[in-house]
Amino acid sequence: MQLAKLGAEEISKQISTQGLAIKIGPVSVRIKSSLEGVIRHIISFYTAYEINDADFNDFHLSLEAPFILRKWIRPQVIFLFDGHQPFMPLPLSQAAAMFEWGLNWCIAHHSNQFLIIHAAVVELNGHAFILPGAPGNGKSTLCAALVCKGWRLLSDEMALVSMENGQIYPIPRPVSLKNKSIEVISAYSADAVFGEIVHDTAKGSIAHMRAPDSSIYSSDQAVTPAKIIFPKYKQGTVTELTLISKGNSALKAAEQCFNYSVLGTQGFETLCALVDVSDCYEFSYSCLDEAIELFTELAR
Repeated sequence: MQLAKLGAEEISKQISTQGLAIKIGPVSVRIKSSLEGVIRHIISFYTAYEINDADFNDFHLSLEAPFILRKWIRPQVIFLFDGHQPFMPLPLSQAAAMFEWGLNWCIAHHSNQFLIIHAAVVELNGHAFILPGAPGNGKSTLCAALVCKGWRLLSDEMALVSMENGQIYPIPRPVSLKNKSIEVISAYSADAVFGEIVHDTAKGSIAHMRAPDSSIYSSDQAVTPAKIIFPKYKQGTVTELTLISKGNSALKAAEQCFNYSVLGTQGFETLCALVDVSDCYEFSYSCLDEAIELFTELAR
């Protein structure tokens, strides 16, 4: 059953009392919080997801104020994972962002059935494109623009590559955009749905764009990788796609893996197999329309 069928009032009640279990692709998360910002974020961005009716959840998360005085004096939020606090508190205004960042951390550090690459992943016509990159390279902006033009969102944050069959498992969640990217995508698509902008975070100003319902509904459908493209946004640069060697691609992708060293030989073999079946490129761009036109041509 989808969260939407509960209604906003029941969602709020369950999150603030026993917690609410949500299925997000291959993982399930039980979230508990009495904080208005967290509850509002779940209602705004997660109602298309399925409720997890099973007794087991991969992650049990709680976000609350540290203690009673913090409700009034410099309000803060703490993030608890299975009852442990892995991070320092943040300002209360960043509670929803802390949920998303904390969940990223949980998945990246505790889902070792996958090789996990820091990458956006999108799909069109059965062609899955993996876009690895460090923050600031423009992968989330490019991902958001492609999704606004009808590409399926698998993730804007991580590629989950199965070590059993080499397929990529979707984990579609709100797309996190920072600073100028918020304005760029807001102007690019009138259909993009954003939450409120939060300023003065460690990453600057951030806002989340809602994942398309169609991507959420197909989150149980794994895809076969087709392209690995390392994007780089640079103002004023020409749109250029350059084929690179498999060896160089493997080295560059390994640098963006969260758990490559943890997985050892199995991680190495999974990464090599991924590169072997993918066309690999470096991509520079400054114009989203040109980028999307080129990507769409590649996916034909």
